[in-house]
Formats: sequence, structure tokens, C-alpha cells
Amino acid sequence: MPPPPQANHGRTVYVGNLPPDASVDELLNHVKFGPIENVRVLGEKNCAFISFLDGHIAAAFHADASVKKLSLHGRELKIGWGKPSPCPTPVLLNVQQHQATRNVYVQLGDDDTTTEESLRDDLSRFGPIDQVKIVRDKNIGFVHFLSIATAIKVVTHLPHEPAWKNKRVHYGKDRCAYIPKSQQQNQAHNSQAAAMGMAAAASLGYQTAFGFAPATVEASQQCPIGNRTVYLGNLHPDTTTEEICNHIRGGILQTVRYIPDKHIAFVTFVDANSALAFQHLASYSGVMIHNRRLKIGWGKHSGPLSPAIAMAVQSGGSRNVYIGNISDPDYFNEDKLRADFSEHGEVELVNSLREKNCAFVNFCNIQNAIKAIEAMKSHEEYQQLKIFHGKDRCGRSMALGVMGGGHGEQGEGGSTSSEKSRQEV
Repeated sequence: MPPPPQANHGRTVYVGNLPPDASVDELLNHVKFGPIENVRVLGEKNCAFISFLDGHIAAAFHADASVKKLSLHGRELKIGWGKPSPCPTPVLLNVQQHQATRNVYVQLGDDDTTTEESLRDDLSRFGPIDQVKIVRDKNIGFVHFLSIATAIKVVTHLPHEPAWKNKRVHYGKDRCAYIPKSQQQNQAHNSQAAAMGMAAAASLGYQTAFGFAPATVEASQQCPIGNRTVYLGNLHPDTTTEEICNHIRGGILQTVRYIPDKHIAFVTFVDANSALAFQHLASYSGVMIHNRRLKIGWGKHSGPLSPAIAMAVQSGGSRNVYIGNISDPDYFNEDKLRADFSEHGEVELVNSLREKNCAFVNFCNIQNAIKAIEAMKSHEEYQQLKIFHGKDRCGRSMALGVMGGGHGEQGEGGSTSSEKSRQEV
């Protein structure tokens, strides 16, 4: 049975007992999770509501803030949950298509006398501002608004104003979404995959997950609320886990579990919206492996994603492990990599790119990838190599038509060209 809806709290965290003299930027200095979609401060009630783009990130911040017992001006803050609500579809589409954030990057002139105060005064007409920073030696400024919607207005309209016509205006990185430099590209990939799932779910007539109310009675019967696990049946006996993953698109995977003797598999996405979008498109368009059309359905309810995995994904984590700086590809060949990394869990695919001195090891479970990275960094033979998360090829965008030949790019740990020709049927 699915867990009760209250097990999923939403994407909005309540922060109470704020000091009357505390500023919003002081509050957000304590938030190391993001991207943030919207911040609403209720001064008369000494509280704020922080809405994240993704409910899993909200859960990670809630868990972290509850454990650390955040305080501001000597006051311990109260942490709770706000009312669940879907993220506005226009915001999701701009995140997916233009990597929108609440931070606006603006180019300043070489002899520009703009100050942080004057920039704040100029752009506050669009909406409330969190923080303004000018990097004088680079002649650029960053303006963090309290919502992505406000930033979208600025990026859309400001370049058409005479004073800004020849200056670059675009989105910067949300300062709350702290990511190690090596993982920033992966985090962007993960965020876009999550936004893509939410936008797809909304376009299909469903309220996005963490809103908890399918738009129709039919939808509520077909889609267990918040379920992240999709069932695949009628698999050909020769099917491999690698081939299954080659046909999954639209979201980062938490686990893939293949049961060959029953000819079935269960694929659990990190994000419920991605699962919903994939399940719908796969049912509509069909998935073909070895000339068999798969049966698509829902698996046993997954329950909510754990805060630990949510934090890992927020930092660019995936089930794909990148191994770089390989000076001897003959020694660190695919067989050795598979044998060494399989000690930490089932491996779905190993792909070596000799010309780039790197390789990718894709696990069937994101937790095993996290465990492997920590363990292999202290492994004697691997200490000189670069080891961190790569991109999950399943997070690439979905396409209409029979889903029968999807393959990841090599840079994402996908199949090589020879493997591709072998797999297509």
C-alpha cells in the first residue's frame, strides 16, 4: 500500500522565531541547499517560507536544519513544513530550457560607476532582493532576488531598456546551492532532469509531485501519489540491465532491479515527477527491446527519497562514477574496473574512453556509487586517479516515438559506438 500523503511534506520549509531585526540575506546565509524557487518573509509573524524547486532538496534542508538547530542573532529558529504546492509551470519551463535561477548576472561597463546600492535601487522595481554583489575587477554584478519568477522578468525585460541594451543579462548560480566545483556540471544536469520531469508531469495534466493531487479522478487511479518506481514487463530472455538503462530517459535513477527469471524489472527514479512522465510516455509511445514491446506499469510504492540521497543528488551525485587521470588504460581496463568496483555493488555498465584517459562505472544503485567513490579514493591503486560522480545517462530528455534505441553519450558513461550497433535490433 502507498504511504499516506502526509509522508511527503512538499517543497516548502517553514522557518519561525526569526529575530525582528534579522535580514533575509542573513537567513539565507544559513541555507546551503538549492536552487530556491521562492522566499516569502512574513515580518509581522517573525517567520519565513522557503520554497525549493524540488521536494527532495527541501527534505534535505529540513533534516539538516533540524539536526544543526540553526540560530540567528542568538535565537534558535523553528523548522517545520509549509503548505504543499506545485511549482509554477512557467518557472519549471524556464529552469529546463534556460537554466533559470533567482540570481541575475549583469554586465557593467568598463568605467561604470554603478554601486551595489544603486544596482539594488534600480532592480528592486522588479521585486524584492536578497543580495547584491559587484565584482569590480570583472565589471559584473550578481543580483539575487527572492524568487525565480522575478529573475525571469528581469532577464526578459531588462535587455530591452536603453541603459542595458548592449550589456549582457543572464542567470547566475543560486548562492544557496553550494556544489563542489567538480560536481557543478552534474548538479546542473540533475536539476534540469528534475525540472524536465516536473514540466512533463504538469503538461500531462497532473499537478506535480509534492502538490499531491492528480488533476483528474482517472489520473489519481492510474498514478499512486509520489510513487517513483516503474514496472517493466515482457522482457526478452537475452535482455541485459545495460540495455534496460539504455531505454530509460527523463530522470536520474536511484535503482534499477532486473529479475531475469521473471522477465521483469523495476526502475526507481530519484524524482516522482520523472517516474510519472516516463511511465506515461513509455505507455503511450512504447518501449521496444529485442523486438519486444514492454509492459509498463507501477511497481510497489517507493516511499519518499531519503534525505541522505537527496543531499547527494543535490551535490551532483548519481549512480555513475567517473574515473579520470588514467595513465595506463591497458592496466585499468574495463574488466579490472568492473571487478574492483563490483565489490561495492552490482555494476550495470563499464565504459572506457582511452583517448580521454578516463572511464565510467555505472552502478545499479546510487547508494553503491556513493559508497564506491568514498572507498576507492583510499584504495592504494586508485589514489592517484580522479574519482567522482558522472552524469546518469538516463537523465537525458525523452523523445516521442517508440523508445527503442536510446543510448547515452560517452561523456555520460553511455555505450560506445560498437556497443550501440550490437544493442540495436
